[in-house]
Amino acid sequence: MLRQALLCGIASFTFWAGSAGAEALDPLAVKFGAREGVRNISISPEGKQIVFVGPRAGGGENAVVVDLSDGKSTPIFSSKGRTEQITHCQFILESRVVCEAYFNAGKNGAIDDATRLFSLASDGSDMKMLSANRPANAYYSSRYGGGVVDYTVPGQPESVLMERWYSPEMTTGTLTARQQSGLGVEAVNVLNGRRKDVLQPRETAQGFISDGQGKVRIIHMQPVTGTGYVRLQSSYFYSDATGKNWSRLSDVNFDAGLTTGFEPVAVDSTRNIAYGFGDYEGRTSLYERTLDGTNTTRLLISRPDAVVDGLLKIGRTQRVIGVSFVTERRFAEYFDPELRKLSIGLGKALGGDRQIGIIDATTDEQRLLVYAGSDTDPGQYYLYDKATKKLAGLLLDRPELQGMAFGQMKPMSFTAADGTVIPGYLTLPPGSTGKNLPTIVMPHGGPNARDEWGFDWLAQYFAAKGYAVFQPNFRGSTGYGAQFFGKNGFRGWRTAIGDVDDAARWLVSQGIARSDKLAIVGWSYGGYAALQAGVVDPGLYKAIVAIAPVVDFDKWREEFRNMSNFTVMDNLIGTGPHTAEGSPARHAEQMTAPVLLFHGDADRNVAVGHSRLMQDRLKAVGKSVDYVEFSGLDHQLDDGDARAAMLTRTDAFLRRNLGL
Repeated sequence: MLRQALLCGIASFTFWAGSAGAEALDPLAVKFGAREGVRNISISPEGKQIVFVGPRAGGGENAVVVDLSDGKSTPIFSSKGRTEQITHCQFILESRVVCEAYFNAGKNGAIDDATRLFSLASDGSDMKMLSANRPANAYYSSRYGGGVVDYTVPGQPESVLMERWYSPEMTTGTLTARQQSGLGVEAVNVLNGRRKDVLQPRETAQGFISDGQGKVRIIHMQPVTGTGYVRLQSSYFYSDATGKNWSRLSDVNFDAGLTTGFEPVAVDSTRNIAYGFGDYEGRTSLYERTLDGTNTTRLLISRPDAVVDGLLKIGRTQRVIGVSFVTERRFAEYFDPELRKLSIGLGKALGGDRQIGIIDATTDEQRLLVYAGSDTDPGQYYLYDKATKKLAGLLLDRPELQGMAFGQMKPMSFTAADGTVIPGYLTLPPGSTGKNLPTIVMPHGGPNARDEWGFDWLAQYFAAKGYAVFQPNFRGSTGYGAQFFGKNGFRGWRTAIGDVDDAARWLVSQGIARSDKLAIVGWSYGGYAALQAGVVDPGLYKAIVAIAPVVDFDKWREEFRNMSNFTVMDNLIGTGPHTAEGSPARHAEQMTAPVLLFHGDADRNVAVGHSRLMQDRLKAVGKSVDYVEFSGLDHQLDDGDARAAMLTRTDAFLRRNLGL
């Protein structure tokens, strides 16, 4: 399992079906492909230490504790990477850390994700498993090891509230077997692992929201059909101030990627209200709703130019301090006047056009962890002391890129064929005039997502190699309201791909791109978009790169057939002629541009069979295709060596096919 005895195995990537073997790695690809230096960071309650999760040499992650008095760093826990990862660590006590590990528990090549939560001393000793063990007489077990619901338990400073999945137990030979099943909540002591029931399991419970003071106030319930699939409607229930007497708070409906209804995300116990997101005039906005039996609802923040989609919280109690939203870039709006003033002051002190984020705080909120970064700054973490008003640098997010020049990520928009204005971002090579460049159109993944202003390692690598990169937020992207989202990028693929192709034509019309040196590169849904764009307009792109793409809608739907969320995916993709018409694997004969595919064989989001199928279909009709498959890696290809190989291979492929 993990370094202190959880799991196994590290596998190297392998190349499949390429016309050449593994090229020597491009030095720039090694630098840009290196993973971010800080995956997660937390400060101790008294502010004497921090713990962060960062990349480990040779693969995997290290959890590292840093003594802020002398800067001494101590790796306390490691994973090997690929099929095992440390996802995050959090200080619970001044000398105690809780971490979550993810691993693949599948056998004989099967992919079966599992998580476990454990605690250990800040010097790396005395590890205790916090996830509940499966009783020997349980009918089944869950791979989910539970998550922390609240870091505070009244009268129990050494405990946290944790979710636990319960399974009914066989009664043979015993009178004490539990028959309850579903998700419940326990108080778990982080020093000895002892546990006590707090909230009995509910069969259809999906999650819980506490008040930050150790009391669960909201339960999310999602009923299932008779066949075991979740329904497209769910409900939230809240308790009174005593933690009892549950009442309905709201109902939420899901349809084709859009949700309607009040979705609570946090509770303020002093005001006895829930914060939540809901629709206002077609855009997600922030509301508050009382938990006093009246369900009185008040609109807090809405914007005509953006969706309000982020709630800002800090500290052990996860105190709500503001919201965030994206126009051309992400902005924070603080409720707390002191933090609002501080954020502005820090931005001025650090200079440039940096985004400032307040990440974590000590119990008394006198010491803060702060992040600052921009489109041309890979980012750095700082410690701010309110008493001394001093800001000290802690960690660089991408130290390998220190001192390099980067291209600015400029918000741009163009008009699609039907007259709709489509936003996006253009990144030019540093120092470029922006004219007659080899150009990459790079649609984002999701598709229920969007690109945002900020440092993008993939776009910046290509810019450093001399390409212009345009990232269109095509229709079907989130962040622009329900009308722009439309039918989502699957049901509405014609509109989404039309916008992507219109972006390419606009780049040529503006003199930015040369029509004979135009390529498209995408990851996940972006990889799908790259392939389907090559089907819709075969002569537009001279090279296509697809990373972990969906290539057949119906195939993808069926991969969820035995999962409880099949109904959600079925609803997202839809049925009808569009599923065949929009699947590039069924139209390989229409493609003319050379194709390069990448995929990890441990991908749970989009099975590796998609790229294998696309390769087979292209080969069968005599098309040019190269395929690189990475062993043991998932959808994110979260490995520096693999990413460096991917970037190196992609640049060589583009140069060869664009005549550079």
